[in-house]
Amino acid sequence: MTPTSVNPQSIEQAAALLRQGKLVAIPTETVYGLGADASNPEAVAKIFAAKGRPADHPLIVHLAYAPQIKDWAIDIPESAWKLASEFWPGPLTMVLRKKAAVPSAVTGGQDTVALRVPNNPVALWLLRVFGGGIAAPSANRFGRISPTLARHVADELGDAVDCILDGGPCSVGLESTIIDLTDSRPTILRPGRITRGQLEEILQIPVSLKSQHKIRAPGMLAAHYAPVTPAYLCESGALLSEFDRLCGQGKQVGVLAFSPELSTLPCEHLLHLPDKAEEYETALYSALRKLDSFGLDSILVEQPPALEAWAAVNDRLGKATL
Repeated sequence: MTPTSVNPQSIEQAAALLRQGKLVAIPTETVYGLGADASNPEAVAKIFAAKGRPADHPLIVHLAYAPQIKDWAIDIPESAWKLASEFWPGPLTMVLRKKAAVPSAVTGGQDTVALRVPNNPVALWLLRVFGGGIAAPSANRFGRISPTLARHVADELGDAVDCILDGGPCSVGLESTIIDLTDSRPTILRPGRITRGQLEEILQIPVSLKSQHKIRAPGMLAAHYAPVTPAYLCESGALLSEFDRLCGQGKQVGVLAFSPELSTLPCEHLLHLPDKAEEYETALYSALRKLDSFGLDSILVEQPPALEAWAAVNDRLGKATL
């Protein structure tokens, strides 16, 4: 499938395909999503088939406007409206009690639904023309690296998708923060660009971090976002030792680093990312995909700092590495 340039005709065509129960890959600010009409269980089933995704894994429903929450959720707390006012459109997903009419295929059989308004002009354009909710997990094979370019979708899913809208690179590059608002104390189920501190500042109450939480949400598996090549997370000193050891065995090794001391490592397949958390986030998945394409024996990833700003990166790398 060749990605399609964005214009009024391609948006109308994509909306028509969604109404026909077809799959459309859409750019968002986080990653490219594999979209289907969220009100059509047969269309949603095609997402799971294309990705090889287990049927009990819930999907995020993308909306054009915050007031559409009422079409999908019940018992909506005031906290949801506060967060929507502050962070939507944007990389924040809210888990709420679902309306009875929401298909169980979207919710993984749960009584909750995950909702967000994406901050991407192409996604919003399509959502407004389509008029309904679009269920859209990342447009990749289940458990693999999420796509941040249209060609990533084409390379991985091919003709399993009926249209790929090319909106250019994703500006955030990591999946949205997911917050559960179904209990009196909000809980982050998946970290993302919107941090715990930012959420607490708006809500003016403590926000918990996930532990053994009853609600399943996208990206909560222990292994996820992973390259095919075995990848290992290492502190910078341990990375140097492991690099020397593997090279001494004649192994082909790739390195993903950010610290200045590793920028001159004599490695043919060294990718050096920015040492600022948000810039690193944006570049991470493309870098992992590039290293994965070289057919290496292993990838060594430098461990980022254990700081709140890096929480989303550490979450994704913890699941992408062995």
